[in-house]
Amino acid sequence: MATDLTSLLEGGVIIPSFEATSRKQAIHALAEALAEKVGLSPRLIEDAVMERERLGSTGVGEGVAIPHARLDGIETPIGGYMRLVHGVDFEAIDERPCDLVFMLLAPKTAGADHLRALAQVSRAYRQSAVRDALREATTEEQVRAIVCRESADTPA
Repeated sequence: MATDLTSLLEGGVIIPSFEATSRKQAIHALAEALAEKVGLSPRLIEDAVMERERLGSTGVGEGVAIPHARLDGIETPIGGYMRLVHGVDFEAIDERPCDLVFMLLAPKTAGADHLRALAQVSRAYRQSAVRDALREATTEEQVRAIVCRESADTPA
């Protein structure tokens, strides 16, 4: 399934609804949540992600942003999902505010794995049905059912 983000969200975080007024505030909240999961300082994560943001926007269009960074101290790629109540400016290529944010953290040495994980997230968010469903989801369980294979109901 092209939308499967199970491996990235398995040890990660899902924040089904968050009030942020800026890209920095959204990144800060996800960095704090992921820091607890990976055992790194929230500041270290936030600084690495913001450094990447300065290189070029991670707003990929259609209200989606995929801020990311590679860090020492992380064993495998991990993700954090957040839906913002009101979209914020991520300087997206289509100039739309972003309300669906997926932060991806990967090991510093994981060049190919990092790119594969980015492609995996991008494929999931490219589908309008997935974006629409995520915008309607209000609980962590609903988000998991949309993007995680193991949470999806199997046909009878």
